[in-house]
Amino acid sequence: MALKIYNTQTRTKETFIPLEPQHVKMYCCGVTVYDYCHLGHARSYIFWDVVRRYLEWLGYTVQYVQNFTDIDDKILNRAKKENSSMEAVSERFIEAYYEDLRRLNIRDADAYPRATDNISEIYQLIQQLEKKGYAYASKGDVFYSVEKFPEYGKLSGRKQDQLQAGASGRVSGAEGEKKHSSDFALWKASKPGEPAWKSPWGEGRPGWHIECSAMVRQLLGATIDIHGGGGDLIFPHHENEIAQSEAANCEPLARFWMHNGFVTVGGEKMSKSLGNFTTIRQLLETVDPMVIRLFVFQAHYRKPLDFTPDAITSAENGWNTLCEGLLFKSQHGEKLGWLDKNDLPPALHSEAVERFQIAMDDDFNTPGGLAVLFELAKELRTEGNILTHEGKTETPLPQIQQTWWTLVQLAEVLGLEVKPEDTSIPTASGLSDQEIEDLIQQRLAARKAKNYAEGDQIRDRLKEAGITLIDRPGGETVWHR
Repeated sequence: MALKIYNTQTRTKETFIPLEPQHVKMYCCGVTVYDYCHLGHARSYIFWDVVRRYLEWLGYTVQYVQNFTDIDDKILNRAKKENSSMEAVSERFIEAYYEDLRRLNIRDADAYPRATDNISEIYQLIQQLEKKGYAYASKGDVFYSVEKFPEYGKLSGRKQDQLQAGASGRVSGAEGEKKHSSDFALWKASKPGEPAWKSPWGEGRPGWHIECSAMVRQLLGATIDIHGGGGDLIFPHHENEIAQSEAANCEPLARFWMHNGFVTVGGEKMSKSLGNFTTIRQLLETVDPMVIRLFVFQAHYRKPLDFTPDAITSAENGWNTLCEGLLFKSQHGEKLGWLDKNDLPPALHSEAVERFQIAMDDDFNTPGGLAVLFELAKELRTEGNILTHEGKTETPLPQIQQTWWTLVQLAEVLGLEVKPEDTSIPTASGLSDQEIEDLIQQRLAARKAKNYAEGDQIRDRLKEAGITLIDRPGGETVWHR
């Protein structure tokens, strides 16, 4: 088996072979820190987290870098509106980023470089481009001359006559005179009241695109294995990164370009500009973090992901199934004589692992990988139901242990994990195991008091929550999901 990745630049799936054996250099474009992250950001960074986890599961060492854009017109506008500073706004939303994404079980990158910490690297790169004839100064601004780079457009597929000035929405602030309408700003002359840094062209600040080129080179080198980001970054941001880096370094910037699809609401891209976004922290008020991860994995990463109540409900039901399997040991281990002191991790279920890897090797096909996890979880659910109803099972304990351990290990590759303190299985209705037991006791009390209507209401409530009750002779009631 071999991992194949869809490369945006070649528009084909290619076998992944890193530059250095067993070592992967990976860079992902981060957020501009002027507001809270929304579900679209969650999708992107959950996916890159899984790319990293899966590569490590395959045996690679991954060096993962993700930047923060902490100087931008949007940040400055927010600071002005709040009578604050660029630094205060950036710091507040960087901290919010960490809080939100860690709750989603997204592991920290190895480095989070900031544009404002790499100013000298940025203008060194601009100077190099200027000396080579790819950049020119104009009234304190510095522009990249797109016509000087014949391969411009090779990532997006756009030709020179299709290019538009200002496509990124971030170059309108440049005041100098461009030689060509599609030329883009590398350095912007300072404006009154804005932060500025000294440079060979006078005081100013970097353009948006140049920061990533400088930070990639500074932390990872001239060429990396994987460069990732949202599909909206293909043009102009990543196209401009290629032009800058490859003109300066005379080497390919990235061997694989990967881009995730959008989260949509009613068919439209979720974005702050459209006002149709839901922030991560808003969603986490009512939705379990693992449900959000599962929601993201229900669609292939390159496809649109529609945010609807039904999709979240489907993810909730899916997480309930997986959670029941992941908690099997804590729920039924004592009855099976499954003692921690005797535990040695069993060998993984080779057939399940193979099917999981086949799916994930096909350009990170998470829906296919999830299907394997659900099969394992349902096997454990069946065993749990038998134990609940019969008190014993005919399946050998080593086989059950192997199924459970395989589920735990493969779920971890997708970052789907129960917290150590979780001992009960959640349901879509929010009922824990203890709450179900309490309702059953209330029902038994109502039946003993001959209040059959109340007893039926409790049974109906449990039924709506997906709980089946079985009344046994002698007054005992057992239940299963």
